[in-house]
Amino acid sequence: MKKTKIALMLSAALALGGCFADGNDGANGAAGPQGPQGEQGIPGDNAPVGIDISMIGRAVLNAEDAEGAAEIVSYQISKNWLYAINSSTASPTVNIIDLTDVDANELSADGDGVITNTNLATAITLDVSANTPGDANSIAVNNSFEVLAVAMAADETGTKGMVAFYDIAGAQPVFIKNVEVGYLPDALAFSPNGRKLVVANEGEPSGDYTIDPEGSISIIDLDENGVIADTASSITFEAFNNSQTELEAQGMKFTNPTGRTIKGQLLDITVAMDLEPEYVAISKDNKTAFVSLQENNGIAIVDLETHRVDIKGLGFKDWSVYGLDASDKDGGVNIRTYPNLKGLYQPDTVASFTWQGAAFVVTANEGDGREYFFDADDEASCLADGGLAFDEDDGCLSYIDEVRAEDLTLGTAFDGINNDDSDLGRLKVIEPMGDDDNDGIYESLYTYGARSFSIFDQNGNLVFDSGDDMERITASIHGASFNNDEDENQGDTRSDAKGPEPEALAIGEIGDKRYAFIGLERMGGVMVYDITNPYNVNFVDYFINRGLNEDQEITGDLAPEGMAFIHADNSPTDEALLIIGNEISGSVSIWQISQK
Repeated sequence: MKKTKIALMLSAALALGGCFADGNDGANGAAGPQGPQGEQGIPGDNAPVGIDISMIGRAVLNAEDAEGAAEIVSYQISKNWLYAINSSTASPTVNIIDLTDVDANELSADGDGVITNTNLATAITLDVSANTPGDANSIAVNNSFEVLAVAMAADETGTKGMVAFYDIAGAQPVFIKNVEVGYLPDALAFSPNGRKLVVANEGEPSGDYTIDPEGSISIIDLDENGVIADTASSITFEAFNNSQTELEAQGMKFTNPTGRTIKGQLLDITVAMDLEPEYVAISKDNKTAFVSLQENNGIAIVDLETHRVDIKGLGFKDWSVYGLDASDKDGGVNIRTYPNLKGLYQPDTVASFTWQGAAFVVTANEGDGREYFFDADDEASCLADGGLAFDEDDGCLSYIDEVRAEDLTLGTAFDGINNDDSDLGRLKVIEPMGDDDNDGIYESLYTYGARSFSIFDQNGNLVFDSGDDMERITASIHGASFNNDEDENQGDTRSDAKGPEPEALAIGEIGDKRYAFIGLERMGGVMVYDITNPYNVNFVDYFINRGLNEDQEITGDLAPEGMAFIHADNSPTDEALLIIGNEISGSVSIWQISQK
């Protein structure tokens, strides 16, 4: 694999307010403006250290129907077993791969340097539907007690999900029990000491929006012997139902189609219904859980001892400071700044680390809009049921917040900017935001995601953001192929949406350095940053295993969805490993990493 090394440092600061579920601390001020891009850091104790990255293992879980075959991955230290969720089969499974004897020499690259063959295969296939109904969304291995947890979402929108637990100490996984959690459990994580499992229950609405379960967080305790509690504690967001205005002032986003009638039902959507917990990270001291609220542009911070929850709005990214390519029809790379264009961070994956005794949270700022459809026979029945529009492929549209900028009337703040396909007009923006006085003229525009990764402190303050690194670096490396999509080799196709779309994330220590690995869902590449000191972050490397020849079939690994970092002390190769679950290619790739 060809690897390019670049060293740069971007920094920004943003003070964010907070809102607690108990007590009355008074109103918080609005999020302050994002500071300007910082100067290049002076090399010192945290000067970038080179790393060697090479793929040593690869498996394809379902060659016939690869999409969805490898999403979330986890690792069992005692056996060197890799676990991967596989939702591409008729019944959801967990595929188990033994990494004890990985022979990198069995891998080979094609003429473009892309590894397409495999040297690993599934050793055990665990049919999780045999013990638990529903669909498998996520997995987590508890290495303290040799337990596997699987998040199982119910088939019906208004039915609570389960976490299925398995004993993985023996030769085969053995089912232990199901524990009921909230609606649509989407991600879960064990605390570092193995004593708690925290579950993010997304609670998405039904396609017609007539059912919108409350999002919530579940906590399942394990005792000192690893015995799993029969019931979960539930943390809800009902206490925030009267705090929407305050949270919006911090930069949070709410859909709330309250007052509309769909299928004869008058909608009344609360804040608790609108919040959709996405991903979980837990602090090293086992005391705090950080839960991303992706669609809402916030993070929930949970005290795992008192179950007190605090919600932090993440504010907005200023695209007049950083550049982005706003159009997929501008003829290639065209990265520029725009006044009065803001970005919502909207993190997907989050991770946590400790520096100077304090917890920090790292976010992959993917971005996500909302678009829901329900079944209808034709346009007349769709509109009669309260739908907004009818599409023969998707059905009846019940809600959408996405619109192209060219479909809006822009105010004088955008004078001199082409609001058409060749420029800002192609960008997908958030229709309910930016028309401050509701006169039909937009004073500002807001777009999805930040095309970056960020570091926040435990108070919710922005410590670092990678700015426009990801788009500029991939443009420099891939040229016209940058901002490619995951389903075709056609460059620039994602510029109008969320660019490289950072989604997957893992952090880990190699030698005396701590690194963040950020997977770009659409491009398929991985960015590497040295985050040893969160106030002096440095870009280190970028690697990718994907064929990018235009108009040819895509090869290699597509859409990194989940990552697991294995410390050298726990690795079968005695070197650090990064395991990546690639959702679209259905492949699991194992990369070995060492410092130079």
